[in-house]
Amino acid sequence: MDEELRGRVEREAEKHALLNAVKHGSEANVGAVMGPLMGDNPDFRAHADEVPGVVGGVVSRVNGFDPDERRARLEELAPKELAELEAEDEEDDTILPDLPNADEYEEIRMRCAPNPNGPWHIGHARMPAVIGTYKERYDGWFCVRFDDTDPETKRPNLEAYDWILEDIDYLGFDPDAVYRASDRVESYYDHARELIEMGGAYTCSCPGDEFSDLKNAGEPCPHRDKDSETALEEFEDMVAGKYGSGEMVLRVKTDIEHKNPALRDWVAFRIVDTPHPRERAADYRCWPMLDFQSGVDDHRIGITHIIRGIDLQDSAKRQRFLYDYFDWEYPEVVHWGHVQVDAYDVKMSTSRIGELIEAGHLDGWDDPRAPTIQSLRRRGIRGEAITDAMIQLGTSTSDVDLAMSSIYAENRNLIDEETDRRFFVREGAEVGLAGSPPDEATPPLHPNHEDRGVRHIPVGDAVVLEQDDVPQRKERIWLKGLGCFQYTRDVLQYTGDSIDVVREGDVDVIHWAPATESVPLTLRTMDGDVEGRAEPEVGDLDPDDVVQFERVGFARIDEVEEVGDEVIAYYAHP
Repeated sequence: MDEELRGRVEREAEKHALLNAVKHGSEANVGAVMGPLMGDNPDFRAHADEVPGVVGGVVSRVNGFDPDERRARLEELAPKELAELEAEDEEDDTILPDLPNADEYEEIRMRCAPNPNGPWHIGHARMPAVIGTYKERYDGWFCVRFDDTDPETKRPNLEAYDWILEDIDYLGFDPDAVYRASDRVESYYDHARELIEMGGAYTCSCPGDEFSDLKNAGEPCPHRDKDSETALEEFEDMVAGKYGSGEMVLRVKTDIEHKNPALRDWVAFRIVDTPHPRERAADYRCWPMLDFQSGVDDHRIGITHIIRGIDLQDSAKRQRFLYDYFDWEYPEVVHWGHVQVDAYDVKMSTSRIGELIEAGHLDGWDDPRAPTIQSLRRRGIRGEAITDAMIQLGTSTSDVDLAMSSIYAENRNLIDEETDRRFFVREGAEVGLAGSPPDEATPPLHPNHEDRGVRHIPVGDAVVLEQDDVPQRKERIWLKGLGCFQYTRDVLQYTGDSIDVVREGDVDVIHWAPATESVPLTLRTMDGDVEGRAEPEVGDLDPDDVVQFERVGFARIDEVEEVGDEVIAYYAHP
């Protein structure tokens, strides 16, 4: 690299390093600088082997500045880019708007209220991501409350309680308290008795269709005006299990002529004959509906702000009748739209994913094809990346689209600099070597961190190349970490040419694996398993190690077999 070019690389690298440091309020990252640097300056690509070394020195110098010095220097070098960055920062600050009337509360208290009927799909991550972030912003409090009072339609999965808590921990949050609604049934009974005594609820034995007709006509059912003593006795019979499913319900008395029929005398308790799967709740048959249970709990726990889907607006309206009876203050409510996630053929539904597992179409909840948090974790994607991508969606009432590429980009920023490089050749073709190449290749573990050392790859008499990388006759290629070869007489002839042939743009740089000492590796992807060969030291990695297979992508090592050293890895993203 001549002095003129080196000077250009240093100037451009300094600008991008400063932009990176100022944007994130932290030290600059070499990996994050390289992408935009090479994108803005395509002529640098011919010197790809030398540029990282220059960039590394510039980044070290920039990281020696304090924040004020970085901003001042960026204003001097690139005032327009700084202005655009600051405008973006102002916009980012409003991605999660301030909670309504937050300054009126001594402590912001929020709840994440999952139904534990299975592991979480990706869309579920939005709630703890946003609530946890608000907790940090306001130095507040949040709990996980399992709304598990439907032992039949959304029957709890006993393992899901722990799965969900593990997912929340993986996303980066630690709840201040954990509750199970099925532990609190007696409290709901007490509130129901009080409501009946004040004339706010009545028992109703109307068949469902019959009551629906009356409700839609704005007419009261014949049980609406029964005395409180009778209603209370019948409710006690519900609690005692003297009725079967559908024979008796408890209704909250609202406005039978309300313009919205869904709010007219809604059901607070019903009989469910199916026992709850939790042993301590298995004897209950009289169960609260979610609007009653959640409304009571939100008050008792002291929730100040609720975030819920826009489709649940009627829940807030129903619960306000309950709060008015008890003279409680209703929490602030933020409604948002649903999250639509691309890149998956499987519907984002816990029940649907469970059906596919049961039918054998998916191997489990952490199958790479499953749109679950467990799957992303097994693929080596960090919870912080999911949280950051969810925060970017804000709290719009409109349905929002989440591109998996945004999660991948966030994750790449987190892991790129610390992830070692390796070679993995997918379903390759074996090609012989000739011309006395080196006995061993020693590519760096990371191109930006020479201090980490190198890999040791024995060369042997042949290599494995990806089918698309096998050159045409007389064509030259550069085997990464090894050197230049020309394809002649069905073998790769070592030429001994210098790296200049790559810089001049005449020779493609490709990855490879030794034919004899490589290890078999199965890469599990969203499109199915991919078989191939990896450089030998991949067989020495441990489960949970994350690597970047050069020219393939990031992957998490899942399993290393002792017999034959076969490796199974889960593909994360490019």
